[in-house]
Amino acid sequence: MQIQRMKQYEKITIGPGEFYATDRVVMLTTLLGSCVSACLYDPYNRIIGMNHFMLSGRHNHRDVPFCVTNAGRYGVHSMELLINEMMRLGADRSRIKAKAFGGGSVLKSDNSVKCSYFAIGDINIQFIVEFLQNEKIPLVSSDLGGLSGRVIYFDARDFSVHVRKITKTIESIYKREEQYCEAVVETQKRAKTDVDLW
Repeated sequence: MQIQRMKQYEKITIGPGEFYATDRVVMLTTLLGSCVSACLYDPYNRIIGMNHFMLSGRHNHRDVPFCVTNAGRYGVHSMELLINEMMRLGADRSRIKAKAFGGGSVLKSDNSVKCSYFAIGDINIQFIVEFLQNEKIPLVSSDLGGLSGRVIYFDARDFSVHVRKITKTIESIYKREEQYCEAVVETQKRAKTDVDLW
């Protein structure tokens, strides 16, 4: 996570697998390819948060709700960490609203990416939409899917999100997301084999 001090506010850059919540006047930003970012805010208590996550491939039947799959549980964990941090700062869960971005088809469709039997961006989109519906968090606006990467800027002053599309795919997005995807797969494999002792 990078924090840059500006004249009027801080600009905080969220990397893959990270999240950040605050009650201060800041600008949260991240670069998205296949990953998805949920921009959450409680307009009454003026608390915002953003995460940046990717889920690995779906290995079960398409009719099973994605949130209950192994990869889905990883996504739920990412969302709950963000929501819990916002609540710790004073947010009211019943007032939280969401904006969602990312899920572009930017990863190369070759054997070097072992994350998914389906498009990774589509999996991430399906998850965030399902999660917000299940948790009854209104999805106020979104810019999901497509073939472009995105840089997003989440402004705490008015809860607006500015999107800059990356029309030419950047090789660094490929490399960064491939590395992140491999790390996510390993994390989810470990989570699947962990045994709870009661």
